Amino acid sequence: MEILTITDLSFQYPDTEKYAIQQLSTSVHSGEFVLICGPSGCGKSTLLRLIKKELAPFGKQTGNILYAGKSLHEWEERVAIEEIGFVFQDPENQLILDDVLQEMVFGMENLGYSNLEMRKRVAELVHTFGYEPLLQKKVSELSGGQKQILNLLSVLLLKPKILLLDEPTSQLDPIAAKDLLLMLERINKELGMTIVLVEHRLEELFDLADRVLMMDQGRIAYQGNPREVIDAVYNQGDNRFLLYLPSVSRFYLEVEDYPVKENIPLNVKQGKTWLSSLSFRLTPEDCFLEEGKLKNGQPAIELKEVFFQFAKDLPMTLRDLSLTIHKGDFYAIVGGNGSGKTTLLRVCLNLLKPGRGKVKVLGQKYQKKKVMEQLEKVSYLPQNPITFFIQDTIEKEMLYIAKKQSFRYPESEITERLQQLGIEHLRNRHPSDCSGGELQKAALACMLMEQPEIILIDEPTKGLDPISKHQLATILKGLHEKGITIVMVTHDLEFAAQHATTCAMLFQGQITAEATPRELFKGNYFYTTVMNRVTQNSTVPEVLTLEEAMALCKNVAHFPS
Repeated sequence: MEILTITDLSFQYPDTEKYAIQQLSTSVHSGEFVLICGPSGCGKSTLLRLIKKELAPFGKQTGNILYAGKSLHEWEERVAIEEIGFVFQDPENQLILDDVLQEMVFGMENLGYSNLEMRKRVAELVHTFGYEPLLQKKVSELSGGQKQILNLLSVLLLKPKILLLDEPTSQLDPIAAKDLLLMLERINKELGMTIVLVEHRLEELFDLADRVLMMDQGRIAYQGNPREVIDAVYNQGDNRFLLYLPSVSRFYLEVEDYPVKENIPLNVKQGKTWLSSLSFRLTPEDCFLEEGKLKNGQPAIELKEVFFQFAKDLPMTLRDLSLTIHKGDFYAIVGGNGSGKTTLLRVCLNLLKPGRGKVKVLGQKYQKKKVMEQLEKVSYLPQNPITFFIQDTIEKEMLYIAKKQSFRYPESEITERLQQLGIEHLRNRHPSDCSGGELQKAALACMLMEQPEIILIDEPTKGLDPISKHQLATILKGLHEKGITIVMVTHDLEFAAQHATTCAMLFQGQITAEATPRELFKGNYFYTTVMNRVTQNSTVPEVLTLEEAMALCKNVAHFPS
C-alpha cells in the first residue's frame, strides 16, 4: 500500500529562475525505509519539507503530493501534525524547553492529550529504548546525540505513521550517530513505521534502506533497492554518484572479475565474508602502505596545562590539557559530542580564556592590546557557518574581506574562489537562503580570502555531500602543501583518516591519544573506518580507506573469484 504518492512535483523558490524540484514522481510504500541522497542543493530538504506541509517553504508549487490517498491539504491539521513526523538536521532547532520531560511531552500537551495518556506513552517509549536516565537531566546538560534522541522521542510520542528525517546524524559523533541509526532500524522493523531519511553520511545506511533515491538538480537520477542502485551507478561509470557508494561495495566491484549484483556487500559482515572467500592472502610484508610520521619543527599552536570551565558549578570542559601543533601540520581532533573539541578551538583563538594554563600561537602569548593583530594570521570556520556572515549576500561578504586584505582585483579573486568551490550561482544569495552544504562552502570561500597561516575548522564536512567533501579535501590538501597549518575538529573519521597527518583523541577534557591516523584508528572496534573493520583479521592487512585497499590490489596480478 502506498502511504505517499508524488506526481509531477515541481517547486520554485521566489526570485529564482531555477526550479528546486523538477517534475519529480515517486511513491513510498507503508513500512518502507527510504534513503534520499544527492548533491547539496539538489532539492532533498525541499522535498522533505514539502511533504510536511507545516514546514513547506514559500514558493511556486505544481504537481501533487498524496498522503494515504488524499492530498496533503485535504487532511485536518491535527492529523497532519500527528501522522507525519519530522526531525531536523540541527538538534537545537527543535528544542524549546530546558526540562527533558516537559520538552518530550510538549507536542502532546499542545494537542490536548490527557495526563494519563502522556504518562503511559512516555513510560512505554523511554523504557523500551532505555533512556530513563535522560529524564533526570536538563536539556542544556545533554550531548548533541542525546538532544537528537530527545527530538526523535518527542516526535514518536505522537505515534506518526511516516517519519521524515533531514540529515539527523550530521552533527553527531560516530557512536551517537550509530545509536540513532540503530534506533531508527528498530522503529522501522519492530513497529513497521515508514521512514524517509535524507543523509550525506552513507557508509552504513545502504544496508538499512529498502530503497534508495539519488537526486540531482531537482530530479530523481536513480531509484531502486540498494544493490540495484549501486550496480547501476557503477556500471554506468557515473562520476556524479560513484563517491556516494559504500566503500565496501566499491571495493567488491573493483576487485571481483565477475561481480554479481545480488552478492554486492553492504555491510562489514558481508564484506568480511566476501574477503574470506578469496583464495589469496597478503601479509604486511607484501604491501607498501605509507605509515606516515608525526610532524616536528616549529610549533604553530601550544597549550600547556590548560583548564577551562564555563561556570564554577559546572565540571571542567578542558582539564590539564597540553598540546603542541607544529607548523605545516594537518591536525585532526576527534572525540564524542560534548568532549570539548569546539571549546578547545575557541581557547586557541582567545575567544574563551582558560582559568589556568598557557596558550601560544605562532610562538607568542596573547597580549591584550595586540590580540586582533595576532589573529590576523589565523582564520576560523565555526561549526555553524551562518555565524561567519555579517553581510546580506555572499558576494558582499567576500567584498568586505577583499577590502580588508587590500586585493588589487577583488572581483577576479571572488570569482576564482566561487568557481573553485563550484558555488558561483550563490554569488547574490542571502546566506540564510543557502542549504547547509552550500553555506559551508560559501563560508570556506570567504575564509580562504583571508590568506591565513593557520586555519581552524570546526566540522568542515558537516552537511557536505561526497562530491563536495572531495572538493574540500582537494582544497585543504592544496593549502597544506603550501605550508598552511590546518587544525580540524571532526566527527568524520573517514575524512580524518584519509587526509590528516596527525590525529588526536579528546576524551573527558584531555588529549588521551595522539598519533598518525593509522596508529590511532587501526584495530578499533567502533572508532575507526568501515574499511578498517572490514579488513581486520582478514586475508589482507588492515587498511583505513578504500584508496589503501585498492593500492593492495596492485600487489597481486589476479584476484580469483
